[in-house]
Amino acid sequence: MTLTDVLPSLGRSLHTKLEPDVWPRSTVATADGLSIAGISASELAARFGTPAYILDEDEVRRRCAAYQAALPGFEIAYAGKSLTCRAVLRWMAEAGLSLDVCSAGELAIARAVGFPAERILLHGNVKTTEDWKAALEYEVGRIVVDSLDEIEQLGSLARHPQRVLVRVTPGVDGHTHKAIATGVENQKFGFPLRDAMTAVSAVLAQPGLRLDGLHCHIGSQIRSVASFELAARRMVEFMGEIRDRHGIVLRSLDLGGGHAVPYLPGEQEFDLVGYAQRVQVAISYTASSLGLPTPRLTIEPGRALVANAGVTLYRVITVKGSYVAVDGGMSDNMRASLYGARYLVRLAGRNSRAPLRTVSVVGRHCEAGDIIAADVPLPADVHAGDVLAVPVTGAYHHSLASNYNQVCRPPIIGVCDGYARPLVRRETEEDLMARDVG
Repeated sequence: MTLTDVLPSLGRSLHTKLEPDVWPRSTVATADGLSIAGISASELAARFGTPAYILDEDEVRRRCAAYQAALPGFEIAYAGKSLTCRAVLRWMAEAGLSLDVCSAGELAIARAVGFPAERILLHGNVKTTEDWKAALEYEVGRIVVDSLDEIEQLGSLARHPQRVLVRVTPGVDGHTHKAIATGVENQKFGFPLRDAMTAVSAVLAQPGLRLDGLHCHIGSQIRSVASFELAARRMVEFMGEIRDRHGIVLRSLDLGGGHAVPYLPGEQEFDLVGYAQRVQVAISYTASSLGLPTPRLTIEPGRALVANAGVTLYRVITVKGSYVAVDGGMSDNMRASLYGARYLVRLAGRNSRAPLRTVSVVGRHCEAGDIIAADVPLPADVHAGDVLAVPVTGAYHHSLASNYNQVCRPPIIGVCDGYARPLVRRETEEDLMARDVG
């Protein structure tokens, strides 16, 4: 089913009516197109060029506050892999959130803004020597161990007891795309429940490590609260097994993130309030039935905090039949090609009274699969020079961006209360050449 099928009768009203739930709350449909945080899309495109990632600071801060309000007893750790830059990490630190990183590079950006080390977790199924060195030098609060080799490596490197979490694969299907499903067995992350006790024993045998708790993550774009409930119960039950086997009571449980966000009109927001209630009840009841104290809970939202704060602006370069080709593509939005992700596209630089027609918005790269959005409705008079906007691009766009065809990566432009400023500058050809030493 195409978006045109979903919206068969909107006709000309689609030109001015703003689709709910997918845009930053500051986005307004005006007589001249779209404005974000009080700045017109045309002005942003003219000042900063296209493609450009536009990021609404207030929307990010609002979503952080919403998580804190819904989950007052939880530690909220921002999943930095979704969007890492100094401004965003500074906002997270100011909001009192913790942070998870998965490389020395992400940690370097955290260090650059003075993110408190005790509130940082290091993740990843493969941690290189550089990752270990960076984490131990900065004395990050916790490290999530993902294999027996990692336990041995970290144990030999740690200068004083390092707090660790063992990542467990709870065998829960989050019913998401297979490329982002991480809670089922036979994939690269964590220890299956049947092997996890071996990992716990290995950590306890290392004098340089201190077992702080357990970690799990069942995938991304998970909509079912029941899947999180099941994972939480299984993790607490395993805590009971650890107590029975080793006589220790773990105090920390990290349930990961993966909360779904709407990318298209009609897709529902994640039921955060329901999640908070049902997961806490499941954990408290299971812990009580096993005679365990309720563990301190951590969750790791990333996409849920930044995705809907982002809008990408493109300029139309050519129109050929049902193809509208823009000046970006898979180098700035890999998700469409990688996961088959679906997006809304809107004419942003002006309004039109032309009837809608179904088109595919495609990119500039030498791949037939370089399609930003297939079968979407746009006014029939869309032409070269028009500015288009694609919402829900704050997460995993900048992070996954590439230089395919030696195309320079777009800037991130922060907007707030009528002001706009670069957070990450546009890449230049000089940047590309600086790495090519011949």
